Amino acid sequence: MFATPSATSYARTLVLVVVLTASPAWAQEIHYAPEERLDRIDAELINNAGTSIDVAAYVLSDWSVIDALNDAAARGVKVRVILDPREHSNTARMVGLDVRQKLPGPIQHLKSFEIDGQILRTGSENFSHSAPTQDNDLIVIRDPAAAAQFEAHFERMWTAAIPIIGAQPATQSLFRPLGVIAHRFGW
Repeated sequence: MFATPSATSYARTLVLVVVLTASPAWAQEIHYAPEERLDRIDAELINNAGTSIDVAAYVLSDWSVIDALNDAAARGVKVRVILDPREHSNTARMVGLDVRQKLPGPIQHLKSFEIDGQILRTGSENFSHSAPTQDNDLIVIRDPAAAAQFEAHFERMWTAAIPIIGAQPATQSLFRPLGVIAHRFGW
């Protein structure tokens, strides 16, 4: 005969389930290219932002990611971007984004962003046209503590970074609506 599980056994199992599901490991997604289109995952994450996005990018030239950031800024999301000065990023296509460059020194090699103080995106995938064809990974961590840790590092970099000449945040640009329309049609 089988023994009937006791109430203590049920309680232990319930506690184990609660502890495991509360773990940040359960709140992670790991994606790989070229099997998956990581730029589409980035765009989807950005499209779901409600209040803020902070991006630290070694390179930012992927139009789908830039367009998603522009669209987020157009709907009122505060978007800040820090770029490495050694790499070519498509800053002319960044409409209404607050963009800065890291000062010369160690390479700014991050490929990460934080959304709404809740989500951290990181991994080896650059925000570039060629990245989806390479072996890369993208990790999404849905954990406010991980997002806060990135945000603290981002704030230190942001304070030391310099604004890119000609880039203007959405709140300062008088021609923002025209810029949004122009980038949508590739003008």
